[in-house]
Amino acid sequence: MNLNLTGKRALVTGSSVGLGEATAKLLAAEGASLVIHGRDEERAERVAREIRDAGGSATTVLGDLADDEAAGEVARAATADGPVDILVNNAGFYRHLSWAEATPDEWRDTYNVNVVSGVRMIQHLVPAMRERGWGRVVTIGGGLASQPMNTHPQYNATLAARHNLATSLARDLKGTGVTSNVVSPGAILVEATKELVTDIGPARGWGETWDEIRPNAVNALIPNDQERFGEPDEIAAAVAYLCSDYAQYISGATIRVDGGLIRSAF
Repeated sequence: MNLNLTGKRALVTGSSVGLGEATAKLLAAEGASLVIHGRDEERAERVAREIRDAGGSATTVLGDLADDEAAGEVARAATADGPVDILVNNAGFYRHLSWAEATPDEWRDTYNVNVVSGVRMIQHLVPAMRERGWGRVVTIGGGLASQPMNTHPQYNATLAARHNLATSLARDLKGTGVTSNVVSPGAILVEATKELVTDIGPARGWGETWDEIRPNAVNALIPNDQERFGEPDEIAAAVAYLCSDYAQYISGATIRVDGGLIRSAF
């Protein structure tokens, strides 16, 4: 399937590692020109270089999207060589905290990074998409938005806000040719996930080696119909589809890519 992204320019926030990196590389392979965003120059340049070495087009922008001025600079740098047609709001973070540990300041910081940062980029870049009559906004959400855990409540809540704002944006973009959707991953096997599970596995009786720990971790933490962790490329594929012309009739939707972890039919 040709997703017809040649000639489109895409900014993927937080694309120097993990899901963002996988998404940027797949969009580039489908013909889009990529703007790689991060806060670490070496990591961002590595991703851009690997895209270029594979025959794609990529530049980098650096900046902290949690800061108004820095986010504005990121948007200006991202559009220096042309307008951004595709915005993937992927950047975010969380800390594993209990309700007792998650202070009000932690809640505020997490909300600013995970929610308001995406709003900043939307407000900087979507008006021009609206004027051109074509654009894609994809927000990376998560199953914890609708099925929260008892831990890291500050993170669970921000995922729900990300889902909500993406749908609100879709309603605001009615009739413009610009769509807004959510891709909602389950537990994806990025390096940080593997490190966490490997670290806690022995103490929880899941085994000593990764091969022993992995199936037990799935059963204990993320029981799903595919009986495994997801892979970054599987999230990237859903994002790429939503960015294509094939998805023009999809807006305000949440596409779950979680192996059936979330049990709701809706």
